[in-house]
Amino acid sequence: MEPPADNHPNPGSPDSYHTVHEITSKEGENIKNDPSDLIVTDASFRPGTLTTAKASALGYPTEDTLENRSFTSKGSSDDMEKGMAPVLIQNQIGANEIEKSDMETTVQVRGHHLANPPHDSNSRVSRPPEDLTTLPAKREWRFWRGIRHNYVTVYQRLFAVCFAANMIALVVLLATNRHSRPWGPDRGNVATAAAANVLAAFLIRQENVINALYSICCATPWWFPLRLRRIIAKLYHFGGVHSGCAVSATAWFILFTALITMDSTSGEYAQPGVVAITYVLVILFLSICLFAIPKFRFVSHNVFEAVHRFAGWIAVALFWVLVLLVSKANSELPGAESLGITVIKSGVFWILLVITFFTILPWLRLRKVEAFPEILSNHAIRIHFKYMKIGPILGIRISDNPLKEWHAFASIPAPDGQSFSLIVSDAGDWTKKQIQQPSRAYWVRGIPITGVLRMAIVFSRVVLVTTGSGIGPILSMLVSHPLPCRLLWSTPDPEKTYGESIMESVCKADPDAMIINTRASGRPDMVALAYHLYVQSNAEAVFCISNPSLTRKIVYGMESRGIPAYGPIWDS
Repeated sequence: MEPPADNHPNPGSPDSYHTVHEITSKEGENIKNDPSDLIVTDASFRPGTLTTAKASALGYPTEDTLENRSFTSKGSSDDMEKGMAPVLIQNQIGANEIEKSDMETTVQVRGHHLANPPHDSNSRVSRPPEDLTTLPAKREWRFWRGIRHNYVTVYQRLFAVCFAANMIALVVLLATNRHSRPWGPDRGNVATAAAANVLAAFLIRQENVINALYSICCATPWWFPLRLRRIIAKLYHFGGVHSGCAVSATAWFILFTALITMDSTSGEYAQPGVVAITYVLVILFLSICLFAIPKFRFVSHNVFEAVHRFAGWIAVALFWVLVLLVSKANSELPGAESLGITVIKSGVFWILLVITFFTILPWLRLRKVEAFPEILSNHAIRIHFKYMKIGPILGIRISDNPLKEWHAFASIPAPDGQSFSLIVSDAGDWTKKQIQQPSRAYWVRGIPITGVLRMAIVFSRVVLVTTGSGIGPILSMLVSHPLPCRLLWSTPDPEKTYGESIMESVCKADPDAMIINTRASGRPDMVALAYHLYVQSNAEAVFCISNPSLTRKIVYGMESRGIPAYGPIWDS
């Protein structure tokens, strides 16, 4: 397909600019012996798409016609007006080889010498600088460093605090009631403790709560000490509270089941229905915890998601049945109050009411919205949505089967502020399907959720490191919330894969962005490059959005040298 006429003027028109590239050898000698060594190209041609047949049909000289045509170092006036495309389309002097050559280029535009070539997409792509800032030595003893940054992270600390606090309370409760009859603590208090932990685990994952926490923490002013701001920026480790409370709830409910079983076997509590439901609930709780372990979670994310969702729903429903059965049994005791009063006075009832409300709320917002796919390449697609305005640094979850699986993506607000888009790259079966068979509609539910990058605004200047489609979350922040930063983006064939509009957005966000084409220069040392930009820009922190392996490597490489670094974790 030929380029649109309005974007590329016709050759020969007053607005058509032609460039003459005089190839100069490394020794500084101007090569003019062979007419093929003087390259004159029209700006409308892209070397990757121009063919010999196409050039001949348009009247451009090719290798065959050049043999029968006079040719000077300046080119004939006819050739100059039409724009010549001889050498770049020949097999023996291909565009790729020219772009990869070490030869220097002198550029002339309409007779005027330019110090630099006209700015195009190729000039945006960088090569890793050779004079990188030397990485300092890692701090602390190696063994302690590995423990601290891999096994005692903020996530694990939050988990430990929640779990330890619950276990201390559980042990104290057992100790103070060891002589009671029947043995053990009050069954209602144990059930309330289990329900309270379920509520805490649920709320810390609730969309409105997450957004509220980010809004509070992002209000941290820059004049706060960096040591305090770097701790606040670890907010996204809140998953430790979720898992800590969930495991604690399971422990409390196992104790409740044990107490109910003891009462049942002793004949003091003849409620086989209650006993049966408690065992089913224990199995559900254990299943949810088991499939949430990272090793099992990553083997099959769809299984984890299904177990988490459906086992959770069933557990809430059975908890309601359990509350009603226990309340009914208690109301039948001599001198007891009515069933309604017993239910209302139960702490578990009110906790379950809140859990049920927030479980249903996102699904009340379930709807199917129109999508406008824009295929960037066979590796990536950009999906545009117009159903709502969206704020800065927010992500949404989309699905083509709302009961099966959901996928989260960072949103990129449109310049008009009325729509947004997201970038999907080939990272699995589902994403590959969206690229090969773009859908015109997707399911969405709930509200957009704030992401990790939002915490970058608590720093005065940052370095943003990303690979591949991680540029989506980066643009989500920079487009809607400009921030003094340096950007490092490493990806294969960035313009070919993600398109001109993405490249323009990246360069607009950071005109000095370091964009590495890994197809041309190989995979660079991202830790060294990130540190180089950190020192060069006098930044306060480094943020990385990439695959889990590289994200851990960047964060560890920075943190072990005392540099604040952040990136999504497996449970963020």
